[in-house]
Amino acid sequence: MRRNSGLSVVVATLLLVAGCTTTTRDAIDLPALGSWQDRNAILGNLSDWQFRGRIAVKAGDEGFNGKFNWNQDGDRFDATVGGPLGVGTVRIEGDGRSVTLIDKDGVPTRLEDAELELRWRYGWTIPVESLRYWALGIPDPAVPGITELDDAGRLARLEQNDWTVQISRYQEGGGQSMPRILTATNQDTRVRMVIDRWLFFEN
Repeated sequence: MRRNSGLSVVVATLLLVAGCTTTTRDAIDLPALGSWQDRNAILGNLSDWQFRGRIAVKAGDEGFNGKFNWNQDGDRFDATVGGPLGVGTVRIEGDGRSVTLIDKDGVPTRLEDAELELRWRYGWTIPVESLRYWALGIPDPAVPGITELDDAGRLARLEQNDWTVQISRYQEGGGQSMPRILTATNQDTRVRMVIDRWLFFEN
């Protein structure tokens, strides 16, 4: 029973690690993302952006799917995943140094080392800090990885931190081509993210 609840909260973190609040600010278009080098540099320097979408997670015989939103502001992120396994909305907040899980009752649990503590609490872990980059379609610059590009010079496949990330579809976002469907797998976990909407704002 505890494992099921843990799975819901941890998967919420995946998301990719991503909670996005409704905003009334005016979104902007991104500059042209030409070469892979330009794409990597421009997207890697973004500090104020959001996406809304859905997530499906499979870990062994367990799994769930639900809606998710992600709001990135500098090093801080605020994520929400709604409705997994009937546990209600789960929030995840981080600031580049620590991650806090907030359950449906508003009870926070601070994780000093997200990956180690998630493994200790739930038996498996996810690379929380890498998700903000993977969702944008670029590697985490702090972790070595192997990339494969598609014919348009966009990320198609990435091996990083014992995860394999595949982006099977792109869409328009901020006037440029941004990820639509992303799948991340490791030895025992499969996460599929579908991003329905991208929003970008002035840094």
